[in-house]
Amino acid sequence: MQSVAWYRELGADGIAAALSVAIVAGYYLRLRAKVRANPLYTIHALNQLARGLWVKNVMANPSKDVMAVQTLRNFVMGATLMASTAALLILGTLTLSGQVEVASRNWHVFDAYGSPSPELWVVKVIALLADFIVAFFAFAMSVRLANHVVFMINVGSSDVPAALTPEGVARRLNRAGNHFATGLRAFFFAVPLVFWLFGPAFLVAATLGLVAALHRLDRNPDS
Repeated sequence: MQSVAWYRELGADGIAAALSVAIVAGYYLRLRAKVRANPLYTIHALNQLARGLWVKNVMANPSKDVMAVQTLRNFVMGATLMASTAALLILGTLTLSGQVEVASRNWHVFDAYGSPSPELWVVKVIALLADFIVAFFAFAMSVRLANHVVFMINVGSSDVPAALTPEGVARRLNRAGNHFATGLRAFFFAVPLVFWLFGPAFLVAATLGLVAALHRLDRNPDS
């Protein structure tokens, strides 16, 4: 009887969460297969290639050091803004967690399948909070690595350790870019998690919409 009661109370949300995870996993498996067939299938791979060529060009032409620093400064400013936004969202989510009793009922007014259980609603808020924390640390790491590159890119490319060659500096810059992309992806995944607060049906619908958007955003138009 307890298992039946549990299913009636939480089954719809559990099924919706599992289905959403399966949709996202299927998308990334398909994307991985596409990348194996064509390494430049995604815009991320193209950006990595562009960053590597940019570093090599800058380090081979010392006259471009001012332009390089300005470009990196703009990158750091963008990542700093996004990290600050993630911090504010973390605080907002923590504030939301203090309204469990009222919000767990009111936010399910449009959903006939989900559970208004306060305990389940807390789990949803924790999932959203974890997502924003991942975004914050990803953007913070992006700022850290880009600050390293600001100094590395001006050391020249002759008689330097392997980590300070154009290839080594490009790897560091690409890591910064990957962390930035991870932070943005965490923001994107926050959309289904927010809709989950309204009910499981909204979670599945938002996940389908997100995957459709990612399909356009991830693909290199010239691939």
